[in-house]
Amino acid sequence: MNWTLEVVIVPVSDVDRAKKFYADQLGFTVDHDTVISDEARIVQLTPPGSGCSIVIGKGVVPEMPPGSLKGLQLVVPDLRRAHEELLGRGVEVSDIQVVGQNPRPVPDPLDNVGFVFFADPDGNTWGVQQISSRA
Repeated sequence: MNWTLEVVIVPVSDVDRAKKFYADQLGFTVDHDTVISDEARIVQLTPPGSGCSIVIGKGVVPEMPPGSLKGLQLVVPDLRRAHEELLGRGVEVSDIQVVGQNPRPVPDPLDNVGFVFFADPDGNTWGVQQISSRA
């Protein structure tokens, strides 16, 4: 039996601001934006190529302090390109960092160990790792 992770709830203080950040700056696809009432709204967004989406909202999502989700991780085949794309979209992103070392030679020295880091407007933090073998 396969068990797939499909949705992660990201706690935010302002749904519209968060939607703009994830859609416009990160390039996530807006799958749906459902307004149930003035007090209840769900927005689902999916990173390009991902099988897992994020949900932001109010009223019908679990109560968590905005910005309390730390260490979400995206994987890309080309970290240099992803870094440039994030910078070009106005995301405050770290420089490329090498975390650890590969146990064996790899075609690109950033494979598996290359990362950049950023936070959304509420302080939820993300890492982006290069794994080109999945490309």
